[in-house]
Amino acid sequence: MKKILILLLLPLSLLAQNKTIVTDIFTVTYSEDLQQPLEVKYTIQCPLGDAKREGISWRKDPSIKTSDNDDYTKNVWDRGHLAPAAAFSCDRETIAKTFTYLNCALQHEGLNRGPWKELERFERNLAKFFEVIVIVKVDFDEQPLRVLGGAAIPRGFYKTIFIKDNTWKFYFPNTDVAGEDWANFKIVD
Repeated sequence: MKKILILLLLPLSLLAQNKTIVTDIFTVTYSEDLQQPLEVKYTIQCPLGDAKREGISWRKDPSIKTSDNDDYTKNVWDRGHLAPAAAFSCDRETIAKTFTYLNCALQHEGLNRGPWKELERFERNLAKFFEVIVIVKVDFDEQPLRVLGGAAIPRGFYKTIFIKDNTWKFYFPNTDVAGEDWANFKIVD
């Protein structure tokens, strides 16, 4: 009986490590165990913004166990913004709010600098004409690999874009997909 009770309580203890944080530019559900976001939701605010990101440092939230600079050092993993900096480049203060470890995931540099970046550009172009709401869900293996710093490496990323009555869904594997077109990752219903 004790073993059954312990097994039933185990998933609850894991859930307790997930925290939802609402900021003025995005909402994130974060896993302290994985040291990675599980989901980020945002609405593009500044599709025509031109605030510069140079010199802005990444910051940790002191109340949440997140990844940190060590997790992204000397490997192929970028600090992949989930709510992209360029979507919030209204002014320097707003763009700086995206530079938190709550808003980035270990993302392969070939994905982050390739089709992921191009899809973000497409989202901003749409936001010149429509309200664009985006939800990114981070996909993990049951027993994910981890970097030396301890953060779990995502298997991939689901991205859902909502525009008026349209919904577009994508899945990106967290691999080197540099040179591929973002449209190739659209999920066909």
